[in-house]
This record gives sequence, C-alpha cells and structure tokens, in this order.
Amino acid sequence: MFEWDKSKAKENQSKHGISFADAFAVFEDPNAVTLEDIEHDEQRYVTIGMDAFGRILVVVYTWRGDNIRIISARKAVRYEVRQYEGEI
Repeated sequence: MFEWDKSKAKENQSKHGISFADAFAVFEDPNAVTLEDIEHDEQRYVTIGMDAFGRILVVVYTWRGDNIRIISARKAVRYEVRQYEGEI
C-alpha cells in the first residue's frame, strides 16, 4: 500500500512535474534499483525505476508500518539513468 501527504504531493507536482500517483509505478518495475538514503535521520530509500509512461524516475520514500510513504519523486538525471541502465 502507498501513502503520501497531499500538500507534499501537490508541491512535488509543481516543482518536478511528477505526481505521486504516477510515481508508485516504479515499484512494479522489475529492473528498478533501490538504495538506502543515508543522508537523513529517518530511514529512507531511493528507488530508480521506470513509470507507466516510460519515464525513469527517482522516488524517495520511507516505510510507515506496512505502507510505503512517498516523500518525493522526480525525473532521473543522467547519472541516475546510467545507474538504472547498469552502466555504473
């Protein structure tokens, strides 16, 4: 199950042009790459994967119980695309 803060989702859509409703599709991508985000006190993860529109996205999230809580989503930059494609 997925969840997110509605105001954060709206802010993310404005800033990055990616809706959280579209972003959760990266978790269905069998080629997605997930890394632990060690830059925050809260345990967070970063998944790079393809959404239903063929865009390679970077989704930052945390676990809240059994739910994935999306924190942010944006299009991947070149370095992240290469990570996803296995070139790095």
